[in-house]
Amino acid sequence: MIMGDHQKHRILMVSDFFYPNFGGVENHIYYLSQCLLKLGHKVVVATHAYGNRSGVRYMTGGLKVYYVPWRPFVMQNTLPTFYGLLPIIRTILIRERITVLHGHQAFSTFCHEALMHARTMGYKVVFTDHSLYGFADVGSIHMNKVLQFTLADVSQAICVSHTSKENTVLRSGLPPEKVFVVPNAVDTAIFKPAVNRPSGPEIVIVVISRLVYRKGVDLLVEVIPEVCRLHPNVRFIIGGDGPKRVRLEEMREKHSLQDRVEMLGSVQHVQVRSVLISGHIFLNSSLTEAFCIAILEAASCGLLTVSTRVGGVPEVLPDEMVVLAEPDPGDMVHAIQKAISMLPKIDPQVMHNRMRELYNWHDVAKRTEIVYDRALKCSNQNLLERLSRYLFCGAWAGKLFCLVMIVGFLLWQLLELWQPVDDIEEVPDFSLPHNCDEDMLEENPVK
Repeated sequence: MIMGDHQKHRILMVSDFFYPNFGGVENHIYYLSQCLLKLGHKVVVATHAYGNRSGVRYMTGGLKVYYVPWRPFVMQNTLPTFYGLLPIIRTILIRERITVLHGHQAFSTFCHEALMHARTMGYKVVFTDHSLYGFADVGSIHMNKVLQFTLADVSQAICVSHTSKENTVLRSGLPPEKVFVVPNAVDTAIFKPAVNRPSGPEIVIVVISRLVYRKGVDLLVEVIPEVCRLHPNVRFIIGGDGPKRVRLEEMREKHSLQDRVEMLGSVQHVQVRSVLISGHIFLNSSLTEAFCIAILEAASCGLLTVSTRVGGVPEVLPDEMVVLAEPDPGDMVHAIQKAISMLPKIDPQVMHNRMRELYNWHDVAKRTEIVYDRALKCSNQNLLERLSRYLFCGAWAGKLFCLVMIVGFLLWQLLELWQPVDDIEEVPDFSLPHNCDEDMLEENPVK
């Protein structure tokens, strides 16, 4: 069906990471899906079960979610089985009459397996990479080889920044012309400045992140005491939890900063804005970031941002809204001092209005729509033509990948005989009245 200048798509979003878990990938999938629904496309999400949340659920705007009864193995990822998901992914694709499968996140095993099976069945697939990876450590080498295998036959790919695109092309060997850059966005209807900005001589610096090594917690341990020593009127609020939390608590005890460093622990996403608007400066100390949605949320709430100059972060905000520093304690302290001197010139409402112009999910959805159109124009290839792509993945790895795909193809053919397509009932479509979901982005997403 043609809709305006674009074809109407039936999209299956696939990832291990979705609500009720919260994070950047989860938010991205949810908001993108809602805006695609508003554009008239059919969108379905498939993820693994979360606790008792299993089966089919409906969310705001009529978004249908399949919580596949597959339990997470480690770090919310399902156990890699290669072929365990084939029957249920096939059933979902046929029942929902899907035309494009869209996988998210490089270290989601659910995503990798779904992409592999969809290509085996001849569907067009799109992959979005949300993270940056290295090339030297064992974990990165392993993940890069898996990504090379998965993306060898992908229709199109999306990255959230130009730095992320360069990283993905180098890791996967994808032709650059197949990779599009579509940034993240922020819901400015939720993340808006406080009516009355915190006043008085006290300056509050807010940190909200997972307290893990990648987020630069070891940098914070050195930066916070020095900033407190130089500026007696500065106070820190730290939201988040993780294995590195004990390092921050030890620092607070060592330097007697209990009254100046407040540890909130884990912060629910619905509470993030209330934490942000209590501060003046947002501090991001990440050692690697493909984009960093947290910076957008802080800027939308009118906070001046201080961040490490890593990954795609320099692409996110205009120069007047962020102070960048090298991931070095001395340089970060200097950047915080510069930000403090800039505070009198900052107008939170002006920053919010600028963010509303620069980043919105409807624009992201329209740009993703173009990628889907390109994916559907890709030519169909038979098994032998597809196998030739995997042979370029390495002398031994290429042959192994070909074997994996051949076995998958044979299993699919067995499923076609055991449960023919005609025996699988298609799901009837339905749509909510426009007035039921026109304000969906302002509501609580979890139903």
